[in-house]
Amino acid sequence: MSNLFVVAYNDLATANQVRERLLQMSKEHLVELEDIVVVERRESDGKIKLNQAVNHTTTGATGGALWGGVIGMLFLVPFLGAAVGAAAGAAGGAVTDTGINDNFMKELSQNLRPGAAALFVLVKQAAKDKVVPEIATYGGQLVQTSLSNDEEEVLRGILEDAQAKAQASA
Repeated sequence: MSNLFVVAYNDLATANQVRERLLQMSKEHLVELEDIVVVERRESDGKIKLNQAVNHTTTGATGGALWGGVIGMLFLVPFLGAAVGAAAGAAGGAVTDTGINDNFMKELSQNLRPGAAALFVLVKQAAKDKVVPEIATYGGQLVQTSLSNDEEEVLRGILEDAQAKAQASA
């Protein structure tokens, strides 16, 4: 079972740094991610923007073009098949929502101040003793988790200790 973590940051740059660090830790097999999204509240117009790790529209268009081209070759019109396949794949990808629900992220992010960002992470499993202290050095405020109340309190304690150590060493 996966656990959801939502952490708010004062700026978009910090949220992106944490996402990149978590993706790096995923490559090191310290954390297994199901989904990771940076959500920003634009300073200019106050609108919410989701920065997905996977662009389903692009992925759908690429796959559709490939399969459309293959099918088009059977009918001796590979370019037409690729074009139709890409359009169909892009349309299908645009309506696909995997991982964390987009509406949930937008709704929760309405509380962000303009210019701030939040990191939504869906974690399958993690080496908590290595991941949490590393991520805590970036600061941020734990907004929501899917953990039990007891587990969440333990996590908040670990985060506070790690942030205090990071500030003391700085």
